[in-house]
Amino acid sequence: MHLSEVDGLDVRKTWGIPAVVSPARDWPGAPGSRRGSRYVVNCETLQASRDEFDPFDSRLSCLNWIMSHRAALNETLPGATIRAVRLDRWLLGLD
Repeated sequence: MHLSEVDGLDVRKTWGIPAVVSPARDWPGAPGSRRGSRYVVNCETLQASRDEFDPFDSRLSCLNWIMSHRAALNETLPGATIRAVRLDRWLLGLD
């Protein structure tokens, strides 16, 4: 799903997404990034992305996904903490 399609989601649900913040400038997880840049995690590629994401129907299911893919995420996104956040708060820059 792309961020341009977010308006198609059911607004009655609280959607969760895996998110990451760049821990350093030109971070290997997102080359060319600035420290503090916010990204969603693409669940298919396990890469940091600005606009491709896979929403989960709850924060708990997102946390379960993060835990089950923890080793691969740590390899792909080194030095960063992957968190389960609410999609609406992430879009507003609050998480």
